[in-house]
Amino acid sequence: MNFVRSFLDHIDGLSARELVLKAVYLIGAVSAVLILAASLMMRKVLSDIPSIDKLDEYTPSLATYVYDVNNQVIAEFSVEKRAILPLSKIPVDMQNAVIAMEDQNFFRHWGISPRGIMRALLRDILHRRSAQGGSTLTQQLSKLIFLKPEKTITRKLKEMILALQIERNFSKQEILALYLNQIYLGNGVYGVQSASKLYFGKDVSEMTLGECALLTGLIPSPERFSPFNNAEKARQRRRLVLQRMKDERFIGEKEAEAAALEPIPTEKSTLFASHAAYFVEYVRQQLEPRYGVDQLWKGGMRIYTTLDLAMQVPAEDIMEKNLAKYDADAAKSREPAEEGKAEDAAKAPVSLQGAFVILDNRTGAIKAMIGGRNYRDSKFNRATQAARQAGSTFKPMVWMAALMNGYTPATIVEDSPMAYYYDGKDWRLLEGATDQYAIDLAIQPFIGNKDFKIWVPSDFDGKTQGRITLRRGLELSRNLASIYLVTRVGPTLVADVGHRAGIKRNLEAVPSIGLGTSLVTQMEMASSFSTFANGGIHVAPFGVLKVTDNQGRVLEEAVPEESESFSPQLSYVLVNMMKGVVQRGTGSYASRLKRPVAGKTGTSQDSKDMWFIGMTPDLTASAWMGYDDFISLPMKDWTGGGTVVPWWTEIMETVLKDQPVRDFPVPDGIVFVTVDQETGKLALPTCKKKILEAFIKGTEPKEFCDVQH
Repeated sequence: MNFVRSFLDHIDGLSARELVLKAVYLIGAVSAVLILAASLMMRKVLSDIPSIDKLDEYTPSLATYVYDVNNQVIAEFSVEKRAILPLSKIPVDMQNAVIAMEDQNFFRHWGISPRGIMRALLRDILHRRSAQGGSTLTQQLSKLIFLKPEKTITRKLKEMILALQIERNFSKQEILALYLNQIYLGNGVYGVQSASKLYFGKDVSEMTLGECALLTGLIPSPERFSPFNNAEKARQRRRLVLQRMKDERFIGEKEAEAAALEPIPTEKSTLFASHAAYFVEYVRQQLEPRYGVDQLWKGGMRIYTTLDLAMQVPAEDIMEKNLAKYDADAAKSREPAEEGKAEDAAKAPVSLQGAFVILDNRTGAIKAMIGGRNYRDSKFNRATQAARQAGSTFKPMVWMAALMNGYTPATIVEDSPMAYYYDGKDWRLLEGATDQYAIDLAIQPFIGNKDFKIWVPSDFDGKTQGRITLRRGLELSRNLASIYLVTRVGPTLVADVGHRAGIKRNLEAVPSIGLGTSLVTQMEMASSFSTFANGGIHVAPFGVLKVTDNQGRVLEEAVPEESESFSPQLSYVLVNMMKGVVQRGTGSYASRLKRPVAGKTGTSQDSKDMWFIGMTPDLTASAWMGYDDFISLPMKDWTGGGTVVPWWTEIMETVLKDQPVRDFPVPDGIVFVTVDQETGKLALPTCKKKILEAFIKGTEPKEFCDVQH
């Protein structure tokens, strides 16, 4: 009050002219202060405005797509699911819907809308909501690309200035295209192309009017208006968009009514539900270290793989169906005979696991890969990471070593009792112990001696075959014949054959190596068999054909890695014997394919692993099943031939149904001779069991059969 009184006393004696001058000076001073403050504020705003020159080079986070061999999308790597399209690829209905709903004056304003700004200002003052915001599409674009999502006057000023600059430097069509590729539409997808695939399972160019309207209705609040979260709200938003389009004369009454009746999507498209999850992860583990996380997940790369979904999808379905059935059978076998045994049954393993791989013999391309029954439950890839005993599927390595040492399919080998002892350095054969009585007599003095180790191998059926041909030993998967051969050719050579064929892991050079006691991966075993089927040429398995950047520039292309491991003649003779496994032996169930198939069954120690690996001239397919915790399979009569071969065969019936039937090509230097199956000698008319056998020229038998059948 004292200040006011003194001010009134001061002006009381002034003339009118002096009063006017004083007022002018005061207004001028206040104006100067306001102008200075505004200038300082604008300077601050302008000082950190991003340059719109970057918009020309702007590259948003793009999804990297993974394709199968037929260019079908398998999966994608993305932080933000996004694809960039030119405006010409986006439906006019989509463009018109966005303009009608978000910015009716888009083609008439110069970046900002004074009327919209005033409307938004009044809304903020009155704290009321409005169906329309104050930002033009250009302002929204500047905010999406350049600015942080903060609600301040400074940010709003930056948004307006950037919008003006964008309008001055880019055409309306360019701005609209950028907006439609940039806008967030919920569920982690950006841009109308990725949104169309998520919500409708189709390319954006195929969208209907109703689908365009539905997507446009999501823009203000994608999660709130999502059809997956609230179908009725999504339907109301679509009606609102169609009404606005009708008001703007983009569509007529009948079009709007028809579009309003279109169905609302209730779940994400299956395009986003990936098959071959283990294979996709296998590819990621290879490429991410090479290109870096940012490039793989944000760079919009295109990864073209060897996988064939036409093989992969049925393989997944068939394997799961069969393993589920075996789970049920195993559960029944564990049902307690008495109520008091219920606790023991409860301790049983939950479910079997399985793995399956198909390789192209000529190139090594991975055509199918299943690493387990459910990737969500377990990301451990049993096809590439699990080290398991191969069991009898390892025997072809022994038989190849024998062929390299001059054996032929007609050579007689022993499938007789034997025993080994450990002398502290190596396992040695107990000489003279050739029957069970002699073995029991030889080891009797050492029973209970902890320093003296004895190994008495046996066959699955507990029987022996005596003297049999090399072929019959493989067809019937005789363990004792395999150990006999390892003893003759040496376990070191067998290990070397395994490595040359394609096994990378260490193989213990011990007499039991022929029984598959060393740990190997399924991919290594499939690759090894593929080497035999490919005429002895080993090709490294691979999954990526080509990688390009988002401009289509090729970053890498696969070149098969080949090496000659065995001669074509040795490989053919081995494969021809392995055909007998399917025709007459432990894998005979696969003969229902009614085409030439070579293969080998396998059951590891204590029935912890069941295998079958089969080959055609073009493909090698490996199937495995077992428990992750190495528990024995519960059914005593379960073997690889009785459990795995049936579902391997069912898968391959689907895989091979459209492929021509052809046999393994016969290389030069191979001759065919009819021999007696029991003696391996040249067959006479009186021989009851004859076979047309393949030999490397010069190794065929010269003597005729001398047995009275």
